[in-house]
Amino acid sequence: MSRTRWTILVAIVAFVAAFGGVLAGRAIGGGHSAGHGSELHALLHDRMQLTPEQMRRLDALEAGYATRRAALQARMRADNARLAQAIAAEQDDGPRVAAAVDASHRTMGDLQKATLAHVFAMRRLLRPDQTPAFDRAVARALTHPAQ
Repeated sequence: MSRTRWTILVAIVAFVAAFGGVLAGRAIGGGHSAGHGSELHALLHDRMQLTPEQMRRLDALEAGYATRRAALQARMRADNARLAQAIAAEQDDGPRVAAAVDASHRTMGDLQKATLAHVFAMRRLLRPDQTPAFDRAVARALTHPAQ
């Protein structure tokens, strides 16, 4: 495979991996700007009868998660920039490219872990009669993220 083809292939794989990480974060807990974005947040904010105390705690959880998610997404963009620089410098799957890919994967893993921690924190503020609907929404978000 020529160096140009290899460079393009590595860049495409890196982009797809980063995009997948962002989609997973949005499917479970992101995208609050458009009607709270996901089915999970629509359930909590619109269809579930949360108490004022539950809403206060949910708002605090969401604010903290939004800050953490934004920081991780910025780190992912920086990782992708370093990957692009490594690809341009090495023109092959060399040690800088491998290190940049590994860094990007760690960041995506950190985003996924932060998202799951957020999901579990939201679940803990629910009453036992509220958790089945929440659990179903989480399962749908994980199995049908494009909806």
